[in-house]
Amino acid sequence: MRNPLSDKVVQIQPSGIRKFFDVANDMPDAISLGVGEPDFDTPWIVREEGIYSLEKGRTFYTSNAGLQELKNEISFYLERKQGLHYDSKNEIMVTVGGSEGIDVALRALINPGDEIILPEPCYVSYLPCITLADGVPVRIDLKEENEFKLTPEELLGAITDKTKALILTFPNNPTGAVMTKEDLAPLVDIIIEKDIVVISDEIYAELTYGSDHVSIASFPGMKERTILINGFSKAYAMTGWRLGYACAPKLILDQMLKIHQFAIMCAPTTSQYAAVTALRHCDGAVAEMKEAYNHRRRFVLNAFKEMGLQCFEPRGAFYAFPCIKEFGMTSDDFAMKFLEEEKVAVVPGTAFGNCGEGFLRISYAYSIEELKEALGRMKRFVEKLRKNK
Repeated sequence: MRNPLSDKVVQIQPSGIRKFFDVANDMPDAISLGVGEPDFDTPWIVREEGIYSLEKGRTFYTSNAGLQELKNEISFYLERKQGLHYDSKNEIMVTVGGSEGIDVALRALINPGDEIILPEPCYVSYLPCITLADGVPVRIDLKEENEFKLTPEELLGAITDKTKALILTFPNNPTGAVMTKEDLAPLVDIIIEKDIVVISDEIYAELTYGSDHVSIASFPGMKERTILINGFSKAYAMTGWRLGYACAPKLILDQMLKIHQFAIMCAPTTSQYAAVTALRHCDGAVAEMKEAYNHRRRFVLNAFKEMGLQCFEPRGAFYAFPCIKEFGMTSDDFAMKFLEEEKVAVVPGTAFGNCGEGFLRISYAYSIEELKEALGRMKRFVEKLRKNK
């Protein structure tokens, strides 16, 4: 039998996040701090609307781009949160999570050989999605001394005459880094001058601590060259509802929608009706969850300080990225040994790019009780490593 598989797909590595999560699932008494999933239930008013939509028999397809009612609410939300105005009929589409938005955005933009600038560490989907779309990833290693922010010098150094787009993922998974208005402003001048499209993943926009999120699309001259990706999974604790959205100029969105039509048809109808309620009535619930995450963030940072682990202070999302270079182990070896000896799953920094070597991603989207137990085991583990040096 001839080889039935695509060489391109075979060469793509599986997600480094799931590897440790799957091992931990088979371990009695294991604690996983590896998956970025809120431990809160979806707000009851949202679940109730989902149930009601089923009771009313709303089990039909929506239009390909999504319920107009939901797109209207997304438009209102972005107006009041970011001062952005998107035409709900022509510039917004509803997707199956933010992940689908990432995929269709890249496929709509890339011709074979186009270069896509990818600052790392970043979410695991970007690199394979660029590869699957026949693009060429140009990776920038973000540095802890720069608070894992993208600098103008780094951006300029990565641009060539083949550069098509820049991916921005702030607030960042896995580092928790954010970019303020002052951080973004010098990048905007370069992006416009070099005529680059931006894919801005803003899935953690509601989860910032100490400052409000600023979208790069809000700068003059940027909305017309930005694809804004967001969704409901993180802020509204709606991961399993699989619902996101993409906002872009009509020229780009029309082509994204074409891919979505043939690959997906439409996002889940029940989820779309529930999301209307989330946008209309859940600001308070989002604020309560954000405050709980902030409390956990402070707890985690203090725990690292007590165990003598260096950790950049995350300002967004719900992840910490502690440095474990002092132990002379690879991130993968540290994570596996920690899992085997203490039954705690964390994610090696290399799952998010080679520059993540020497770091771990730890999610604090878990209860204080779970965090206290897991970090107590971590303290015992690092003390043992230091003793055996």
